[in-house]
Amino acid sequence: MGRYPEADLSRMRLISVAERPTRVSVHDFARPGDGTEAEALLARMPRQLGAERLREVVAAIVRARSQSRPVVVFAGAHVIKVGASPYLAAWIERGIVTHLALHGAGAVHDLEIALFGGTSEDVEEHLHQGTFGLVRETGDFFFTAAREARERNEGLGEALGRKLAEPAAPHADQSLLAVAWRARVPATVHVALGTDTVHALPNADGASVGETTLRDFRILVRTLEQARGAVVLNLGSAVILPEVFLKALTAAVNLGASLDDLTTVSLDQIRHYRPRVNVLERPTKAKGARGLELVGQHEIVLPILGEAVLAAWRKAGTPIAK
Repeated sequence: MGRYPEADLSRMRLISVAERPTRVSVHDFARPGDGTEAEALLARMPRQLGAERLREVVAAIVRARSQSRPVVVFAGAHVIKVGASPYLAAWIERGIVTHLALHGAGAVHDLEIALFGGTSEDVEEHLHQGTFGLVRETGDFFFTAAREARERNEGLGEALGRKLAEPAAPHADQSLLAVAWRARVPATVHVALGTDTVHALPNADGASVGETTLRDFRILVRTLEQARGAVVLNLGSAVILPEVFLKALTAAVNLGASLDDLTTVSLDQIRHYRPRVNVLERPTKAKGARGLELVGQHEIVLPILGEAVLAAWRKAGTPIAK
């Protein structure tokens, strides 16, 4: 028995997903095209500053995959909540993304979209009602997947994707985790315990989440062992994923990875400290490495970037070696 008393979460009142209005619906999500419009828009943009950085990011992604180098995407929850994730799904399906990394909140929003077709809530209202995030069905699915992952020696991301894809959740085609699982692209989930709504639920299983998210960290390290010539994008994570990236990259270098010719990209609505130093600056001191920053709203910039990459890849016409 520990020295300090714990709250008895078994007394908590949970709600059903049917009782919770959501602010985000799968019907609001973006609908990727063939990139023609974005290609034309990019051609008309000025040859200056952010527009040039956008062109450089597109070129770096296509070049990396043409040379069979990894393209790793770290995606924050806001990218999913604003409906921009279908562009990442399209990249995964075409073999452009070779590794997807989410934190716990991103995974929760992704699975809620897949299962229920909606996610996100009025935090202030539900906080004062004592029901913020306390959705029974979300926790049941998340922790069942975590326990299965622990039993099967899977990573947390793999188990979540598998359970969403087989049998298919109602909106599995809009789930990054399910799309990655079907495409056999590693998807890892990096949980900071206590930061996600599901951690407050009575059935929260810290042992299973801890073991399987740590396994996901090691899977990420394995990917980053091939960092030379890779492209790593941090999309909308201000703290957790930039920290995960830095630690995983350190482990990869310790195991022999080269950071030569690495391209890192940070895209968010404002400039943040950790993406700047952990993603753009510290990893890019090696020969030929560089960091590229894009600033703008995810729901505007990501569709342009997403479509432009699809167009550039279609135009390149080079088979991708998976």
